[in-house]
Amino acid sequence: MKRSDFRFLEPLRVRWAEVDMQKIVFNAHYLMYFDTAVGDYWRALALPYEAAMQRLGGDLYVKKAGVEYHASARYDDQVDIGLKCERIGNSSLLFRGGVFRGEQLLVEGELLYVYANPATQKSQPVPQSVRDTLTGFEAGEPMLDLRLGRWEQVGEAARAVRTEVFVQEQQIPLELEWDEDDADALHAVAINRLGMPVATGRLLQHAPGVARIGRMAVTRVLRGGGLGRDILQALMRAAAQRGDREVMLHAQRSAEAFYAQQGFVTRGKPFDEAGIPHIEMVRSLT
Repeated sequence: MKRSDFRFLEPLRVRWAEVDMQKIVFNAHYLMYFDTAVGDYWRALALPYEAAMQRLGGDLYVKKAGVEYHASARYDDQVDIGLKCERIGNSSLLFRGGVFRGEQLLVEGELLYVYANPATQKSQPVPQSVRDTLTGFEAGEPMLDLRLGRWEQVGEAARAVRTEVFVQEQQIPLELEWDEDDADALHAVAINRLGMPVATGRLLQHAPGVARIGRMAVTRVLRGGGLGRDILQALMRAAAQRGDREVMLHAQRSAEAFYAQQGFVTRGKPFDEAGIPHIEMVRSLT
């Protein structure tokens, strides 16, 4: 077993709470590491786990978990958790994992899941859509379909994400969320392999040569995985293609750092919009 056998997600830093009297990671924590990696794996599939399982009418239950120890991690080590779906049975999923410190394999792991009816906990066949998603991910295929279109083409998908994020999560009144600009805007929507919309944004013409991006939203459990960046860049490409020289937006202050990473700079003073602190930000497209 070597690093090249796995897909890697976020690295992990060993904390004091995970170290035992021997000053090495307590053995049971490695199972926690693998379980955490499984959660990251599902996010990499662009699947909000709870919502996806409700849509499919099933859930995954651990049938067997095992680890094999080769060496120990210590406090403040940075370790990488590699994971792969090795086999899909009729109703089971077998994941293999490895905990690495650099190129050194510390611990191997195996997690066997059974897909079952959550009401009866009786096993049932793994849905074909899940099979296709897992095999596609392991083959390096894209997990999202990013669509650009007018409201009549992608509005239903955009509405679902915006309702979840702005209306339900941020408690923005309905009359402030929906406006006549939706009919004139170009909308971007990211849809996962189960057909679930998970991110959106819209592009308007603010002034001659100036684009305005707004209504940027990513479903909560998938934030931090690059979806917002992909939506933003798709809309900026569309603005550049129609000849705009600049793009502006009203960023929530909590997202200011995200837009700064994408090359936007602040302009003017902070203000409230729908009761939420905002700042205007701009970026050149030339």
